[in-house]
Amino acid sequence: MIGEKNVNMDKKIIGIDLGGTTAKFAIMTADGEIQQKWSIETNILDDGSHIVPDIIESINHHLNLYGMKPEDFIGIGMGTPGSVDIQAGTVIGAYNLNWTTLQPVKEQIETGTGIKFAIDNDANVAALGERWKGAGENNPDVVFMTLGTGVGGGIIAAGNLLHGVAGCAGEIGHVTVDPEGFMCTCGKRGCLETVSSATGVVRVARTMAEEYAGDSDLKKQLDDGQDISSKDVFEAAQADDPFALMVVDKVCFYLGLACGNLGNTLNPDSIVIGGGVSAAGEFLRSRVENYFREFTFPQVTNSTKIKLAQLGNEAGVIGAGSLALQFAE
Repeated sequence: MIGEKNVNMDKKIIGIDLGGTTAKFAIMTADGEIQQKWSIETNILDDGSHIVPDIIESINHHLNLYGMKPEDFIGIGMGTPGSVDIQAGTVIGAYNLNWTTLQPVKEQIETGTGIKFAIDNDANVAALGERWKGAGENNPDVVFMTLGTGVGGGIIAAGNLLHGVAGCAGEIGHVTVDPEGFMCTCGKRGCLETVSSATGVVRVARTMAEEYAGDSDLKKQLDDGQDISSKDVFEAAQADDPFALMVVDKVCFYLGLACGNLGNTLNPDSIVIGGGVSAAGEFLRSRVENYFREFTFPQVTNSTKIKLAQLGNEAGVIGAGSLALQFAE
């Protein structure tokens, strides 16, 4: 009996973080320690029809390489772009993968590998990763916000990832922060994504440059028609460029407003900020926190923390792997 329990403890999990350019894989222990990792290019040609066969082939190849068998695994978990039906294990509308029609991912991967499979949205699994092994410190109440090319999020409340009735819970990028603001790709106006994603930060800078009359290297670059990135904006601000500081202040105002509303609604232990824009670090976090304090009532102000993500691009594979733990006996 004891021996049998040890066998189960020794079983591994596989995490897959599927993105538009690469699919990242990790073999982990049941407590989330990465033992092997690798990645493959995502081939989105022919309506993304190569993606799942490539994933199956890669898993089988690596198991063979490491001398492992399907029965050595509790399960496989995967994070994917698009709309996910977690029960059926299907994905649709992942446009950066060319998946416009319904993809029966679970069925294909279980058949192809002989290992049980679970799937969820990529921002949700990154939230699970940060909550389990990163900044969330395994607290049951954590909100995760990722600021990248878009803005995504995941909400973990009382230990459960929230999905909502149409799988849209945690779509923090579409919280309205400026009713008169920019149009969003979703069709409505003033979404957080339009002002705090990597492209959103640049858009705020371009708009504010029109009215700024002072001396600023960043404004000169914009006026000259140079391409700038969100990284350029934050670096200029850190070098005390007065215009860049105004832009960063505006972006952090919007983020603080959204975080304040999330805090007042959910009162999580922490709101964790990750993604490429969060590379600005404490410079960003402290400014968001100042506005968060302004927009929350005292009990929330004093109990909900604003934190930076800790796992970087490993949050996805670690969180994906944790989905497989539902199959543990």
